[in-house]
Amino acid sequence: MSLPAFNVVKSCFCTCLPKYNINPYLGRCGHKCIYCYAIKFPSFTGPTTPRLKLKENIYAIIKRTRLRLPVMLSDSTDPYQPLEMEYKVTRRCVEALAEHGFPLLIVTKSDLVVRDIDLFKKTPTVISMTITTSRGEIAKIIEPGAPDPHSRLLALKELAEEGIPVTVRIDPIIPSINADMSDLERIVYEASRIGARQITASTMKIVRGLLPAIRRINPDLSSRIAELYRDGEWISGYKYLRRDLRLKILSSLKEIVHKHGLEFAVCREGFPQLNTTVCDGSIYCRKGNLEKYLH
Repeated sequence: MSLPAFNVVKSCFCTCLPKYNINPYLGRCGHKCIYCYAIKFPSFTGPTTPRLKLKENIYAIIKRTRLRLPVMLSDSTDPYQPLEMEYKVTRRCVEALAEHGFPLLIVTKSDLVVRDIDLFKKTPTVISMTITTSRGEIAKIIEPGAPDPHSRLLALKELAEEGIPVTVRIDPIIPSINADMSDLERIVYEASRIGARQITASTMKIVRGLLPAIRRINPDLSSRIAELYRDGEWISGYKYLRRDLRLKILSSLKEIVHKHGLEFAVCREGFPQLNTTVCDGSIYCRKGNLEKYLH
């Protein structure tokens, strides 16, 4: 077994470049984000489970992987969720990948990521921090188990000061919940102030079973989301917000991002004309001429 390739699903507008992907944990992520799309995958339901066999076998897996593409951690569970403090599966993977010269793309909501700065410095690394709101009271509703937004920004600041490229994901944007442009501009402003390279944005995509799960936690919120997406469209297993509303939100955000001097990209939206850089931020850890990917 070699490192698994990230599944680029072009039918739902994915524009990611080739890369590998590792989820060090299975089950439901400990951050308990109410909007999590990973509930559609059987491996990411139930209790959070550390992949201890992966921790044991990562060196052997790496040795069977020849092409040194960037490795993303992770697309379905946060690599720095609470259990990582005890099990250190992510740290073991990062240590092995860095030792063998693989570039790293870390996608997280956790300030625990600063623990591994020593390893990030050993190989080209990009840290992409998801910050969906600057308002703690909203974050507690939609991301109840994750560190607060201020802690995430402080972590990004520390990483940037250590010379590690950082980006911010505003993902997902949910109209009437965290789509206020003044709130989003606060995120962009703080990101620019600490030296982030780009903002990647995406609107919420609903998967089957998500609204009933939200309803069990917050019936009012579930009803509001259902009404917002009533006239949306299903694309490759995801229900999208109506196209014109998505474009309006993302175009407005792009103007704000450019005002603050950052690059901008959207994730799985079908609006490549809005992108000024590669969507996932991996351009900052890739080698070679990537100009052809920007158009």
